[in-house]
Amino acid sequence: MLSFNQDFLYKFLKFGAVGLSGVFVNFGVTWFFKEVCKLNKYFSNILGFIFAATTNYFLNRWWTFQSSNPQVGAEYAKYFLISVVGLGIDTLTVYLLNGKLKWNFYLSKVFAVGAATLWNFFGNLLFTFN
Repeated sequence: MLSFNQDFLYKFLKFGAVGLSGVFVNFGVTWFFKEVCKLNKYFSNILGFIFAATTNYFLNRWWTFQSSNPQVGAEYAKYFLISVVGLGIDTLTVYLLNGKLKWNFYLSKVFAVGAATLWNFFGNLLFTFN
């Protein structure tokens, strides 16, 4: 059973800080491959997502969840699966709020990031690093 105490809140805040660092990794890698390497923008975006998910995994493994699981490959696969589903939740939320309900795109994106963050945190807390 989850205990919503100070330790839980601290873990959630660390997860958020790692996620924020991932935004910079994602944008930096995407920019590098698109602008410097002249790769397709969608392929560059995919590479940005993969790099950000990977750095976020290692930071969360070490700092947020302090995992000592020796099965790093299996743990990473779980983390990446949660991240891909989170990307789907983010995209679906933007589609529904902006595309269907005609909300402002950036307001839709705020809700999408919130929904994906909650999914990613609880998915990793309960599945990847449990």
